[in-house]
Amino acid sequence: MAELEKNAAAVSTGDAAPIDAAKGAEIMEKYEKESRTRKFEANWVNKLVYFLCLAFTLYHLAYASGIRLLQMVNIKHHAIHVGLVLVIGFLLYPAFKKSSRKKVVWYDWLLFALSAIMPIYVFIRYPVFISTGFQGETIDIIVGTILILLVLECSRRLSGPALSILSIVFLIYAIFGRSMPGIFMHRGYTWHRIVTYLTTDIYGIYGTSVKVAATYIVLFIIFGEVMNKCGMGQFFNDIANALAGHTKGGPAKVAVLASGFLGSINGSAVANVVTTGTFTIPLMKKTGYSKEFAGSVEATASVGGQLLPPIMGAAAFVMAETLGVQYGVIIRAAVIPALLYYGGILVQVQMRATKEHLNGLPKEQMPKPGKVMRERGHLLIPIAFLLYMLIWSGKTVIFSAFWTIVVTILVAELRPISRMSFKDICDAFVAGAKSTVSVAIACACVGIIVGVCGMTGFALNVAHAIIRIGQHSVLLTLVFTMITCMVLGMGLPSIPSYLITATIAAPALVELGQPELSAHLFCFYYAMFANLTPPVALASFAAAGLSGGSPMKTGWQSVRLALAGFIIPYMFMYNPQLLLENVTLLSGTQVVISSCIGVVMIAAAVEGYFFGNLNWIMRIFSMAGALMLIDSKTLTDIVGIALLAIVVGYQKLIYQRRHKDPEPPAPISAPPAAQ
Repeated sequence: MAELEKNAAAVSTGDAAPIDAAKGAEIMEKYEKESRTRKFEANWVNKLVYFLCLAFTLYHLAYASGIRLLQMVNIKHHAIHVGLVLVIGFLLYPAFKKSSRKKVVWYDWLLFALSAIMPIYVFIRYPVFISTGFQGETIDIIVGTILILLVLECSRRLSGPALSILSIVFLIYAIFGRSMPGIFMHRGYTWHRIVTYLTTDIYGIYGTSVKVAATYIVLFIIFGEVMNKCGMGQFFNDIANALAGHTKGGPAKVAVLASGFLGSINGSAVANVVTTGTFTIPLMKKTGYSKEFAGSVEATASVGGQLLPPIMGAAAFVMAETLGVQYGVIIRAAVIPALLYYGGILVQVQMRATKEHLNGLPKEQMPKPGKVMRERGHLLIPIAFLLYMLIWSGKTVIFSAFWTIVVTILVAELRPISRMSFKDICDAFVAGAKSTVSVAIACACVGIIVGVCGMTGFALNVAHAIIRIGQHSVLLTLVFTMITCMVLGMGLPSIPSYLITATIAAPALVELGQPELSAHLFCFYYAMFANLTPPVALASFAAAGLSGGSPMKTGWQSVRLALAGFIIPYMFMYNPQLLLENVTLLSGTQVVISSCIGVVMIAAAVEGYFFGNLNWIMRIFSMAGALMLIDSKTLTDIVGIALLAIVVGYQKLIYQRRHKDPEPPAPISAPPAAQ
């Protein structure tokens, strides 16, 4: 929130006054449930929460540093992580909207105590788990059931009821599987077996989803908060203004660049919308963009930050862990599709600005690039250090993230403008813990779903169902997988959304022979786009709240603006060269060029503008040409280029006719006297 206030005071240009921090906070609470925290009257409770959050961060940093004393089996580390998350969650988040936000009620203290017991119980009982082969005794079933209920309730408070209800549905499915129809039938399991599987081993709540939260996600959220505290968000805003603020439609381009940079680090689309949108949206409206278009630009750019290397909101590390590949493989694969996505947004912004004669802001009012780099350019050092550690040093992701946080704190001390006091550092650590809670508890809840899928074989059954419905057609299977991912991703944080879709939807594509990496990226893209697409378009609705536009209109405008992004996953499924897999210089160049042309044609079709206004026939031609370029074979590329040539030729012809020089007037005879 401190960054929000800083941004709100950063730009003041005429009547384009930034949106105040109070309204930004209101929007955050409306569309991001994680922001609806208690504000305690009792000072000792505030101190308790502060020190618990600080202890949470310090523990994870110490664990990541490699201190031998803290190295333990995964289930113990995961239990500590989940226990701390539950403890903080029940203190910070009230049970209901009408519940008091000024004090902790008695039943939350009870839930607090039960949550604190869970990791202690795992430490005490772990030798018994090992000796019994994780079979579970009666006491284990009782405690495990309590843990499941705690996770479901905490998830309901933080993320809304959708994920908790989905988890309950999967639990019911695990019990009554033998009564299910068709391919969804399984042997059915007793509650004893289900609880044992989900709570005493590393396959359920303490499984992979919590592992990525307790290792990668928490560290990169802390890194993002430390970067924000030392002014990285302001640096992104200033450099974007310096580079693009004065160009045609400049404020919209600034929103795209700043939101993309910041979104890659913080990993939250709604928070990103509110942070950068408080000043970019008023400037876009002043330039002449409509309320809905201004909101949609901010929403699409903010969501896209999670698709943009190098950090991708920590998704890159989660995907690397899930697939068992190196981090560099994910980054290499994701970079071109992400650039195409942002290129499509920028092209549409440019076309809209040209069509409606929307100029940028006066250059003299924009920051100077050289000055910005001199003041805050040193903040790029931690990002460069992170890339070095991850790609070339050979160190683990956890170790690299820890030392990047240390380097960020040290680098910030180089300039007074970024220097942090000891309290600032502690505040950043506390903010990192609070930001982690919502994602971590969602990952714990997802662990129930993933565990049931593994136990029952549900994921493979869904894969077979999707393939059967798609009649073994790659295109139809991709379409049904896309729909599945967008439905499953509605209203969920990005990482849990990806973990669910990767578990349930990705196997269908792998079954058809698609590479695992392509399948997972495909699912990740559409899980992210659920934040843009009505009826549950949280990023779009948050942007509409800032712009004053219609939420639904902003949502559908966001879909139009991100249309290239909706098509790009199909491009790299048909052309793995876009992911830089098995690619030569010639084939890679061909695919990239055809994809860029396709993105431009999509933008022209959506905006109805190329060199001038396009009629509906030319718009159809443009979209058809773009679709032909999805599959970059020679024949389809030729057809796509031919359609592009028709559109361009028609535009040039119309332009020449409208600007044809009139015939010169007949010479005027001289007056008689002059003769």
